[in-house]
Amino acid sequence: MLSLVTPHLQLESILELKIERLRSLGLDGLLLDLDCTLKDYPDNGFRREVMDWVQTLSSNGIILCILSNARPRRIEPLARELKIPFVAQAFKPFPFGCRIAMRRLQLNPQQTALVGDQLFSDILAGRLAGLFTILVRPTSPEEPLFTRVKRPLERQVLRWINGSRMQ
Repeated sequence: MLSLVTPHLQLESILELKIERLRSLGLDGLLLDLDCTLKDYPDNGFRREVMDWVQTLSSNGIILCILSNARPRRIEPLARELKIPFVAQAFKPFPFGCRIAMRRLQLNPQQTALVGDQLFSDILAGRLAGLFTILVRPTSPEEPLFTRVKRPLERQVLRWINGSRMQ
C-alpha cells in the first residue's frame, strides 16, 4: 500500500531535472504539477530560472505539460506564459488527468513522469497511471488550506518511506 505513494525519485527542486538525467531514465515527457512545484502558490508568474528550465527542456525534445487540479481559467495564462499545454481539473489523485495528458501529447506511461510536491495527489496519481514519479520539495510554505491539512501526514509517511529505504 505504501508503494502507491512512494516516489521513484526525490529531489529538492525541478531545476535538478536535467536533460541527461531524463534521458538516462528513458523519459521523453513530464507532467508537471503547478503550485508549489513550478511556482509558489500565491504567485501569478514564474521565476526566471523556471522559465529558462522549461525552455531548455522543450528545446531539447522533452515534452512538457502542466497537470493541475485548478480550473482552466487559472491555468491557461500560466501555461501560455511557459508555452506548454495543460490539463486543468485533473482530479488528482485519480489517474484520469494523467491519461488525458498522455493521449494529447502522444506519450506512453513508460516514457512519462509526473513531477509534483504532494504524495497524496501527485505521486498517487502518477503511480495509479503507471508513470515514473518524482517528488520535489514544495517551493513555498504558503499553500491552500486543504494542502496544509495533509502535510503533517505526508511528512510522517515520507519519514517511513525514507527510513525503510535506508535499511
